[in-house]
Amino acid sequence: MTRDIVVLGHHKIGPIPPDGWKSWYYVPEAAFAAQLRLLKDRGYTFLTLAAFLDGLDNPATFPSKGVLITFDDAYRSLLRHALPVMGAAGVPGVVFAPTAWVGKKNDFDHGVEPPEDIATWDDLAAMERGGLAVQSHGRTHRGLSDLTFAEIEEEIAASKREIEARLSRPVAFFSFPFGDNRKDDEAGRAHIEAALRRHGYRAACVYGGDPVRLDLSHPYRLTRIAMGEDTDLAKALDSR
Repeated sequence: MTRDIVVLGHHKIGPIPPDGWKSWYYVPEAAFAAQLRLLKDRGYTFLTLAAFLDGLDNPATFPSKGVLITFDDAYRSLLRHALPVMGAAGVPGVVFAPTAWVGKKNDFDHGVEPPEDIATWDDLAAMERGGLAVQSHGRTHRGLSDLTFAEIEEEIAASKREIEARLSRPVAFFSFPFGDNRKDDEAGRAHIEAALRRHGYRAACVYGGDPVRLDLSHPYRLTRIAMGEDTDLAKALDSR
């Protein structure tokens, strides 16, 4: 059976904050709800984190068409603007949190993105209860190409420990900050993937342009469709 597995990569759902400015990464709630309806209408099954990870090990367990909804950065606004939409539609997902920024503002974007609150640990626990599995986005949200291998090891290992200690849930999925997995440095990328495997991660994701074909043979370099305000999801799905 041919299987069509899609991973969507969101950042922000809802309105621009009063002290912010327009950014491609803000997807209006109505547009987000329309994306979920489109996926349902096209016969996609929404995957939990557990089902997705199990499918990577045993693709026969995947449905013929499956989709995983993910969010990078763990913005607090997801609680108000994303979780209710997903809950009403019965849709699970994954949120990747940079643990050193929990409860702070996103200064890691260096002024490129509007300042916005990152979820607190209590917020992340609420997201878990609402069906968003909290996984790792590293500790400090630095691109791995800028770090030594010792620093990369710390980003990978410490973030996992912190989430597991705070939320009492296993962490097995990593999202590379800025999508930076040293893709132009094969030796470096191999080192990173070995570290992820050694610390108990089963998968990691980057981004990819449209059309995106998820390569299940490389679980530590899974591609996602980047979702912004003008992403034509129907076109992206048709071009796969």
